[in-house]
Amino acid sequence: MHKESSALHRAAEYGERYRQKPAPLHPTATVEELRQLFCIPLPQDGLPGDQVINDLIAAAEPGLVGNTDPNFYAWVMGGSDPTGVAADWLTSIWGQNAGIFQTSPAAAVAEEAVERWLLELLDLPRESSIGFVTGATMAAFVGLSAARTQVLSRAGYDFETHGLQGAPKMHVFFSEELHITNITALRHLGLGDNNFHALPSDASGLLDPETLAEAMQGIDGPKIIIAQAGHINSGGFEDFAAFAEIAKQHDAWLHVDGAFGLWAQATDETRHLTQGIEQADSWSVDGHKWLQIPYDSGFAIVRHPDAHRKAMEISASYLNVSPGDGRNPSSYCPGLSRRARGFAAWAVLRGLGKTGVTNLVRRHCQAAQTLASRISDIDGLTVLNTVQLNQIVLSTTEEQSDKTLIPALANRLNDDHGTFVRTAEWHGRTVLRISIISRETGPSHVERLADAMQQAWAAVQIG
Repeated sequence: MHKESSALHRAAEYGERYRQKPAPLHPTATVEELRQLFCIPLPQDGLPGDQVINDLIAAAEPGLVGNTDPNFYAWVMGGSDPTGVAADWLTSIWGQNAGIFQTSPAAAVAEEAVERWLLELLDLPRESSIGFVTGATMAAFVGLSAARTQVLSRAGYDFETHGLQGAPKMHVFFSEELHITNITALRHLGLGDNNFHALPSDASGLLDPETLAEAMQGIDGPKIIIAQAGHINSGGFEDFAAFAEIAKQHDAWLHVDGAFGLWAQATDETRHLTQGIEQADSWSVDGHKWLQIPYDSGFAIVRHPDAHRKAMEISASYLNVSPGDGRNPSSYCPGLSRRARGFAAWAVLRGLGKTGVTNLVRRHCQAAQTLASRISDIDGLTVLNTVQLNQIVLSTTEEQSDKTLIPALANRLNDDHGTFVRTAEWHGRTVLRISIISRETGPSHVERLADAMQQAWAAVQIG
C-alpha cells in the first residue's frame, strides 16, 4: 500500500469508529500537555503517512471538544452530519479549486443547485444570489459589502473609483445587542464607531421599530439597517416588515443576521417569527449550525445579484471565461483559491430533504420548550427569555445569588462529563445559556439534562 493511500485508509477507518463510539465531551489534557504533543521538532525527513495520521490522532484527541455529541449545549454549533463529513472527505480527495467555473465545473454547478434549494427552503426571493463562505461572519461581510457599494451608489458616489476617501458618511443602525460578528464585518469594511447607531434594545435584546424610526429621522446620507433573526441569547426576532418599511422610506439597505434564526422559516410553528423577512436586501446564515454541514460553511444571500457581483467579482485575463460556462463562484464571495464548499452542502441537503430540514428544526424547538418547562419547575431557577426557538437563558430567582450559584451549577453539570454547558453575562446577570442544535439532540437528551440540572442545583444549594 502506498504511503498516501495508507494514510487515507487509516483516517477513514478512524473516522468511522470515532463517530460511532462515545467520546469525551470535555478536553482531557491541559494546554501544556497539548503543546508537548503538538509543538515538537519538525523532522528532518518525512514520515510515512499512516504514522503521521496516528500521531495526529494521539495529539489531538485529548484536546477535542464534543460538539458532535447530543449533550453539547454551550454554543450554537452543529453536529457535522456524517453524510456531509463523507462528502467533505471527497472534497479534499478531489482537491478542487472552486475559484472559477473552469477550475472545477462540478464545484460550480453544485453551488448552483444548492443556491436554488436554499432559496426554496428559506422561501427567499428566487432571484437572489448566494455566496458560499466560511460562516456567518463572512456572510455578513459579503452582504454588507454589497450594501456599502449600493447605498453609496444611490447617493451618487462611485466607490469603485474613489474608495472610502471622500465618501459620504454612512450610517448603520442596529440594536446595541447586535451580534459582534456584524460589528467585525463592518470594521473590515472600513466603518467605525462614528458610523454606528447602536440603539437601545428591549429585554430580549431586540430593537423596537419606533426607536429605529426616531433615530433615522433627520439623518442624511447613505444608510444601512441590520436586523436580527435569532438573538444569540434570547433567540428573539425583530419586526422585519416594519424595518423593511422604514428602510424603504430612507432608501436604506436592510441586512438580516440570521445565523441560525433564519431557519425559523422552515417550520409552520416558527414561521410567524420571520414575517416580512423576505423584504430584506441581504441575509447571512450559517451552514454548520442547523444544517449540520461540516465546518466551514456559511451562506451570503443577496436579493440583488448585480450588487452582489459588483462588490465581490474578481476578474483577470487568465481567469478564463467562455460563453457556455456556468456561474463563477468567486463572483459571490471573497477569495479566489478556495475549498469547494458546495459538495458537502449538496450532500447534506440531499440526505435531509425538505422534510428532514423541517423535522430537525421542529425537534430542536420542541425540545427547548420541554426543557424550559422542566427548568421552570425547579425551585430557585428561572428562565429569563421567552423561548420561541432553540435558545434558553436561565438564572437564579434571587438575582444577588447568580454570580456564585450559576457558575457552581455549570461546574457540577460539566463535572459529571455527560453534559457540556457554559455561562455568560447578560443584562448584568450571570446566566446559563442552553443552545439546542446538535444533530441528534432530542426529547430524551433534554429530559436527562433537566434531571441532571435538578440534582446539581440541589447539591449547589446545600453546598
